[in-house]
Amino acid sequence: MTPAARTQAAIEILDQVIESARSGGAAADVLIARYFKTRRYAGSKDRRAVRDVVYDCIRSLGEMPISGRAAVLGARPDLEDHFGGEGHAPASLSADEPRAEPGLAPGWLLKRLGERADPALLERAPLDLRVNSLKARRDDLLHLGDPVGDLPNALTNAPDDIARRPEYLQGLVEIQDRGSQHIVQTCAPRAGATVIDLCAGAGGKSLGLAAEMANTGSILASDTDWRRLGELPARAERAGANIITPVRLNPGEERDAFDGTRADIVLIDAPCSGTGTWRRNPEAKWRLTPERLERLTGLQRHLISVGASLVKPGGALIYAVCSLLPEEGARQADRLPAEGFSEVSRVTLMPQIGGSDGFFIARFEMA
Repeated sequence: MTPAARTQAAIEILDQVIESARSGGAAADVLIARYFKTRRYAGSKDRRAVRDVVYDCIRSLGEMPISGRAAVLGARPDLEDHFGGEGHAPASLSADEPRAEPGLAPGWLLKRLGERADPALLERAPLDLRVNSLKARRDDLLHLGDPVGDLPNALTNAPDDIARRPEYLQGLVEIQDRGSQHIVQTCAPRAGATVIDLCAGAGGKSLGLAAEMANTGSILASDTDWRRLGELPARAERAGANIITPVRLNPGEERDAFDGTRADIVLIDAPCSGTGTWRRNPEAKWRLTPERLERLTGLQRHLISVGASLVKPGGALIYAVCSLLPEEGARQADRLPAEGFSEVSRVTLMPQIGGSDGFFIARFEMA
């Protein structure tokens, strides 16, 4: 592909990303993969160059652009000479060609983020690993990354091909952002405990909890997303964690699924806006609307109520979101004392401070 053809490819992908953000469709990385699946002539260097332009544009623009052309012209003016219209190049520029404005995020989101609105939210994230202590020691796997000082099993700057390496395939390591590892550390489960991971997703934190518990006790990993939860059994087998039981939830009927079980620890890593994960999913800033945020905060309040009812006396509830918006973090946590809990700790993690994705994490204990 010529440089101009690469720019045209980036424009076409960005058009798809913009439309997908409006309609709630596939993520940018999925769209990029689909695009090149039908264009076998594009080599690895072509794909990498196009991908870089696409993500440069998404990271550099605040408001969602009207088109891929406007995105490229606003975020990458150095590519303007590619717009010549010859061959596979983008069509020539018009006199009133629209150009997107650079920025961090849509204006309404910037106001809500306040001082947390930092360019580090959109920098490229390193690849973090969690060493599975059921099978390995971090000191023996330092060839896979750099140790993270405040997390005993974390490595960062891992190789991009880690999912094809024997250490991963044998369950010695899992791909997991250090922020998620902080959540597991905040849970601090003892061996033999009963734990409910209420919003388990694909089960990454359940696997971390099993390792912390030395694979003794019981973990009920539940979620309403049955497709993602279906990934957990194979992951648990690879990790050597046999104390995890997947529990499928029906929305609005979550309590019924646990049949009266009360847990020593209930973890609520709640669905949220994902403002803390823009480094990995930068187009999420275009998908979020005030209406969607209101629906998410309502769901979070519901899950807090459900989770609180599942904690046994003397147990703990950990509430976390990968968001830096106060209405999803601190304001939600402020509700817990009214439910008979006392606050033990709360922390906000940010890329510009600790290098993790953005998270709010709070721990509460019942008397």
